[in-house]
Amino acid sequence: MPPTLKLNAVAFISPQNQPILIRTFVKQDEHAIKYHYIAHTSLDVIEERVAAAGKSPECYLGLLFALEDVAVYGYITPLKVKIVIALPLSDSVVRDAEVTMIFKALHMAYYSSISNPFLKLHYSMDGSTEQSPLLVVGSHKWKNFRRRVDEISWIVGQTPPSS
Repeated sequence: MPPTLKLNAVAFISPQNQPILIRTFVKQDEHAIKYHYIAHTSLDVIEERVAAAGKSPECYLGLLFALEDVAVYGYITPLKVKIVIALPLSDSVVRDAEVTMIFKALHMAYYSSISNPFLKLHYSMDGSTEQSPLLVVGSHKWKNFRRRVDEISWIVGQTPPSS
């Protein structure tokens, strides 16, 4: 991958449109809330693209929108988990193949984490709760998932994550 490609943020959003993990990789902490806004804003665009595509098997949604100094790309897994990444806007060309490779690596990191048979998701089977079973991603048991996301960001940009 070219050295100009760098992740500013990664967001995993549940099928119920609740954030699973929002990870920022920018130096300034004051911009962290900006990426929460971007993740929530991208949900509307993702819903439009999914509705327009119908039953298309394509997971990669492409460039969702550009906002100020970031370009936002989207991906939806077969289980309707949405992955959103924010890349800094630049004059260089960002190839879809490179962005797709990033999404596939992030998807595999997520898949590997939820496939752990010893990871308790705190899910009630009665269906009385609206909370997603995946919202406990902030717990210490999910540190391997967060570490994998950080490693992917580091590999892509060759800069260590700041958060």
